[in-house]
Amino acid sequence: MNLITKFSVTAATFLTLAACSGQDYSNAEKLTDDPETEQTLPNTEMTDQTADVADVEAEDTAMVEVNANASDSAAILQKYDHLDPKRLINTKALAEAVLYFEKNQSRFKNKKYISLIDFGKRSTQARFFIVNMSSGEVMAIHTAHGKGSDSNHDGYAEKFSNKSGSNASSLGYYRAAETYYGKHGLSLKLDGLSSTNSNARARAVVIHGASYVRESSVIQGRSWGCPAVANNLRDKVVGLLKGGSLIYAFAN
Repeated sequence: MNLITKFSVTAATFLTLAACSGQDYSNAEKLTDDPETEQTLPNTEMTDQTADVADVEAEDTAMVEVNANASDSAAILQKYDHLDPKRLINTKALAEAVLYFEKNQSRFKNKKYISLIDFGKRSTQARFFIVNMSSGEVMAIHTAHGKGSDSNHDGYAEKFSNKSGSNASSLGYYRAAETYYGKHGLSLKLDGLSSTNSNARARAVVIHGASYVRESSVIQGRSWGCPAVANNLRDKVVGLLKGGSLIYAFAN
């Protein structure tokens, strides 16, 4: 089924999604958390924090509503119907991301890729989806969620927060920004574009590699809110997304 037939456009398209579902790996191996998971950015890396907060407020105000009229949305979805030919991604979420991307293209300098992170899936599953906007092909990989989102470490993210100190993952739209080198080597800063993730910079929520994430069906280790990826995929992921691509984190 294509994006149009499986996704019904409504006036409530831009949602805050919650709760979890996914394949059960009750006996899955559990990876140990890294006690120093979180990136601590030097002060020189945080000089634009005030500007980012203002930018978030401006985007919340000026952003074109995703739920435009149904005919316009259907035309947009038709344009991107080649995406995800194997239907690996939640179709409704992909449609939401595509509509947001199309309506806000001027905000994303890197238009070659968009990404979706499905925090509704258990961490045993590949749930970080990188979509090639030209070919439509999808790279599906594993990623960590925050310790504050999964207090019993069962692999399910059950709570999301935008607050500093929560150690939780945040839902919403992000813009992949500039790179830097930190505790985990090459890392990628994220700008939170939604009210649910507007503190991403202040919280140092970034994409980085981690030894507690690997490409296998195990319960991944937890971060302090960063969507960490396996070390062997870090450079590739950062290289594809850096410079202003859209990332959409959701749960359903």
